[in-house]
Amino acid sequence: MEAVDVTLYTRRDCPLCDKARAAMRASGVDVRIEEIDIDNDPELRRRYTDDVPVVCIGNAEIFRHHVDPAEFARLVKERRSAVPSTLASEKCIPCRGGVPPLKGSELQSVARELGASWRVVNEHHLEKEFRFPDFAQALSFTNAVGAIAEREGHHPDIHLAWGKVRIEIWTHKIDGLTRSDFILAAKFDSALA
Repeated sequence: MEAVDVTLYTRRDCPLCDKARAAMRASGVDVRIEEIDIDNDPELRRRYTDDVPVVCIGNAEIFRHHVDPAEFARLVKERRSAVPSTLASEKCIPCRGGVPPLKGSELQSVARELGASWRVVNEHHLEKEFRFPDFAQALSFTNAVGAIAEREGHHPDIHLAWGKVRIEIWTHKIDGLTRSDFILAAKFDSALA
């Protein structure tokens, strides 16, 4: 299996960074680690201060301070098993009510199309937390999500905090899930690509 590219924001003589490297290697995952010393870049030093190590895959922050080998392996497996979805190419259809929400096997089928990175909560809503290395990138993603939601005419609940954005999606008119909720989730995932 192909190695996973990981960015490790670190500092010289950082024992936690040494532990993070060792934990990633102990996970059983073949990793290619690009190390970036934050002390060589004033912007990174301002952004991370003493918060190293910070581990990112792609532009998603997955760990800060401590890396758990089993959790690292699980996250990598989840990313590898995510099947590219055609949902993102579909258009959200406004719900006028009167339609039953997706349930049971029909709901599971559409959830499989989306992939494992979103959680279906109580057959009621979708939920996902996106991680970022700082507030500015989380805010930028939030703005991109807002623009997509406006374009699609379908609006999620967005919770913005330093370095993370949690999104909840459901069709309010029927108080449950429709295919459009999954389409919107796929579009949000594609905003990171």
